[in-house]
Amino acid sequence: FTTRYSFLFLFVENLLLFFLLFLPLLLKTGAGVVIIGVTLSLCAPALRRPVNMGPLVSGQRERKPGFGKGCGLMAKRIAIVNQKGGVGKTTTAINLSACLAEKGKKVLVIDTDPQGNTTSGFGIDKNNLENTIYELILGECSISDCIIRKVTGNVSVVPSNVNLAAAEIELIGIDKKEYILKREVDYIKEEYDFIIIDCPPSLNMLTINAMTTADSVLVPIQCEYYALEGLSQLIHTINLVKERLNPDLDMEGTVFTMYDARTNLSMQVVENVKKNLNHKIYSTLIPRNIRLAEAPSHGMPINLYDAKSAGAEAYMQLAEEVISNA
Repeated sequence: FTTRYSFLFLFVENLLLFFLLFLPLLLKTGAGVVIIGVTLSLCAPALRRPVNMGPLVSGQRERKPGFGKGCGLMAKRIAIVNQKGGVGKTTTAINLSACLAEKGKKVLVIDTDPQGNTTSGFGIDKNNLENTIYELILGECSISDCIIRKVTGNVSVVPSNVNLAAAEIELIGIDKKEYILKREVDYIKEEYDFIIIDCPPSLNMLTINAMTTADSVLVPIQCEYYALEGLSQLIHTINLVKERLNPDLDMEGTVFTMYDARTNLSMQVVENVKKNLNHKIYSTLIPRNIRLAEAPSHGMPINLYDAKSAGAEAYMQLAEEVISNA
């Protein structure tokens, strides 16, 4: 949009310069030339200026043509959501992000869980941070202030800690609080290929903020008996957010975690979900793997902790599927 109108202004400027060249023949006096020449010298900088696209909000970056790494696309924003705890949301957020980065993608991870496990999973000391997503939500800093850049490879992190637990109470009475995170992410979404948002194990205002920010929702499902419990409520919530807050929100799909090929239960859960869920199901099965459980204690994603483990290979395959689905 801006570039197109810049060409128009350039054409107008050149047209005026053309008339200036022939003005002495028309006026047969130098006075007119001097007057118009001075006028053009004052107006030319304004003519080269892009179209005014409205005042910048405090802290907002000036928009430039082109997005991301010059590919002409904005970041794909994925919220990893399931109100059940212990299903592998944080494990998926950490390791999917790291594997996407290993495949050459620039990734931002946003930790919206007050437990801060995604933050510590990247080796960040969550208890000694000046700016986190808590300060961001309260408007005490910009998103650029709280991004920890390139914690590993091409992965940057917006960290979280226990302070975030108080955010929902402090947001009482705030207008359009569902869009706080979205407004901030809009400033930097052009800098990344993927933005991965790890959500808390509940359907609260933090999760709603994540879903209004996201383009799609990825749901990890644990291969256990209670896997489908609450899934219908989650899908209902996703549909409500799509209907009332974010019409562009889609279901990215589901991914099975903690899969144990030695048990009939895991296979039965997979088959049951495939029969009852009318959404995309990723073919990659994340196995129950001791290396995946050990990696967070070392503050490393699985592809750095043990690249040859079954867990690392599974998340690399999932990354390939996510890229092809983008």
